[in-house]
Amino acid sequence: MDLHLQFGHGMMEHSRHLVRSWGGGTVILSPRDLKREQLVKLSDEIRALPGGQVLVDPQFYVPRSDHHRLTSHDYWPDSYQTNGFFSGTGMQTLLSTVLQLNQDLGCAAFILPGLMADAIDDIWLETLRTIAEHAGTLNAGMPLYTTVALSSDSVKNTAGIQEVLAEFETLDVEGVYLLFEHPNGDYIVQDPVWLANALELAAGLRLLGKKVLVGYANHVLLCLGAASVNAIASGTWMNVRAFSRERFLAADEEDIKRKAVWYYDPASLSEYKPAFLDMAQQRGVLTSMAPQPAMGSTYAAALFSGVQPSSVGFGEQEAFRHYLQCMLQQVRGVRAATFDATVANLQQTLNAAERQARLLAQNGVLPQLRGFSDALDPVRSALASLEAMRGAMLRRAWPTL
Repeated sequence: MDLHLQFGHGMMEHSRHLVRSWGGGTVILSPRDLKREQLVKLSDEIRALPGGQVLVDPQFYVPRSDHHRLTSHDYWPDSYQTNGFFSGTGMQTLLSTVLQLNQDLGCAAFILPGLMADAIDDIWLETLRTIAEHAGTLNAGMPLYTTVALSSDSVKNTAGIQEVLAEFETLDVEGVYLLFEHPNGDYIVQDPVWLANALELAAGLRLLGKKVLVGYANHVLLCLGAASVNAIASGTWMNVRAFSRERFLAADEEDIKRKAVWYYDPASLSEYKPAFLDMAQQRGVLTSMAPQPAMGSTYAAALFSGVQPSSVGFGEQEAFRHYLQCMLQQVRGVRAATFDATVANLQQTLNAAERQARLLAQNGVLPQLRGFSDALDPVRSALASLEAMRGAMLRRAWPTL
């Protein structure tokens, strides 16, 4: 499994820096956050770096969006009528124009526009198929990725997940761009059914021979490695680590509530404010929070220099880059040679995170709203469900996935 960068507000330099530092990488560009000339410029810069690639997410989840930058792009329709748009010239024009944007940006694959499913019903499934079938007539010259964007209720619709999988049995696309809205606006998902269904859909698609890219992810979705997902994408602010329709409505820059800085402790899979790192130093447990050298992150080194952590100037830039650097290594380390070894790796990571979080909590080092402890059992439950539902098939197919 690999990590892509999900582009968001203020990520131009982060993207350039990290792709350069990593010796390659893929950035999923965001029309919501960049004008066309900025998309072209950043794409050229990323692709000029060794191993640099770009994709562009057309973000057509809510066609009646009122987000001024998103709707200002030339592919966005001037008017949208639910009845008839996807069976007439509206869809054809949309796809042709988005394809031209992909070609102008030199994208590695064509992410098709897709509506967010408030419910997985016949109308939404027919739209999914219609878009994919028409895109197949365009001779895009690049792999096609169907967008499957699901509301939190749709993710929890177990029967609906099977209907989506049935649709892809005959859909002629190379890949799927999966987006899962988090339940209740949670950052760290704690719903075992949501997690189990996300794993089931991803695994089912992989077993159908589709490449799977999961967007707007954070560390709770490291478990997708057990479904042999090809890549997940994450970014800086919470709104590019958790998919939500609100991001594609009226501009929400003001909702990036400045500016708490969080340090990601990869050992506990939790994030902490610098004041609690001070407590960790006082209680003698700070060194346990330092990233292991294998993580390759030096962005937080000042926090462990012996000086009071809250006084060293650890800011947003360092926090974001540290998080993404650690995520890169954790994401790449999930998949093992067999399905069983991969699940065992994940269980070991969860058990170690539980021990670390308990040690820190016993010493008054608390993650507040970004703790992983309440997600441990839901993730374990979801992995058990995946083993029961898909384990035999994944074991057999693992070498080819």
